[in-house]
Amino acid sequence: MATTTTTETKIEAMPYSESDKLGPLGAKISALEDPAELRSALLREFHEAVQTAKQAVAAVDRSSTEAVHGARKGLRRARAVLELLEGALPKSERRAVGKALQEARRALSVSRDHAVAPQTLAGLPLGDEDRATAKRVLDNAAEALPAVQEIKQLLAESAARAAAQGEALEAALPAEITFETLLDGIRGVYSEARHAHGASKRSKQWFHTWRRRSKELAYQLDIVCAHAGPRVHAIHSELEGLTDTLGPAVDLVMVREYVTTFSQGVGADELANLKCAIDAQLDDLMKATRKAGRDTFEQKPKKFAKRIAKAIKRDLAPPDDHDHHDHNGDAS
Repeated sequence: MATTTTTETKIEAMPYSESDKLGPLGAKISALEDPAELRSALLREFHEAVQTAKQAVAAVDRSSTEAVHGARKGLRRARAVLELLEGALPKSERRAVGKALQEARRALSVSRDHAVAPQTLAGLPLGDEDRATAKRVLDNAAEALPAVQEIKQLLAESAARAAAQGEALEAALPAEITFETLLDGIRGVYSEARHAHGASKRSKQWFHTWRRRSKELAYQLDIVCAHAGPRVHAIHSELEGLTDTLGPAVDLVMVREYVTTFSQGVGADELANLKCAIDAQLDDLMKATRKAGRDTFEQKPKKFAKRIAKAIKRDLAPPDDHDHHDHNGDAS
């Protein structure tokens, strides 16, 4: 009986529970709150993106189109990670890695164009004469189509070049990456995308740039989502939905150049008529997508970065803090 009383006394004397001392059992600190872990997480993202490009080599025999798309996607994501780290890298190192990634991706552009152009042209509502002109262009292009083995070699070289940059990146980074560095990287890409959105009203190339920067921004927010929560996910979903709508227009921008490149033997009037038909579709798509992107890129870069920071803070706040904010009407 005395033993039981002693045990009960000890339990009552404890000032607080183990879970209070250590935090909720099983709770995990987000990498966004730990500079050393954030560095590791971003490097991991870079290496995984490069690995995606490497895996594309083995997929060529199944589908060269899907292999090239997968490799380019991996390289674009690697570039998005690099831009998140921009503020932590020496300028010369950042430029060297960025240039290598850009060259690795551009090496696959011709293969990508050959894969996408026939599908895009087939989907256009063309008259009989324009359809015949398009067929002549595609016949010319078919003669320049890279062989599967050549595509496989290009994929392997691009992946190897990107992998080497991973080693350079790891050596150049400091031991810790701050949350502010991450936000600066997001703000920089958003700023470029916002500028390109405005300039796309006057230029098809700027429209293409708008989509590239928007894709990179979407990749960046996807990476942040893995360490945050539903509020950041909502912003990412908004941006990802927009980039998906930009795809068809960008394909037409590419096809317009593709038609010019492979127009050997096609009369000037026939070529002009086909490009006019492409432009009619392209202009409508560009106008609609610019309008769709207006709200997303309305905010100035600093305000957008604050929006992301606020969403992350709310996502990572303890449940009691969420309840307090929601009770006070701050649910944004």
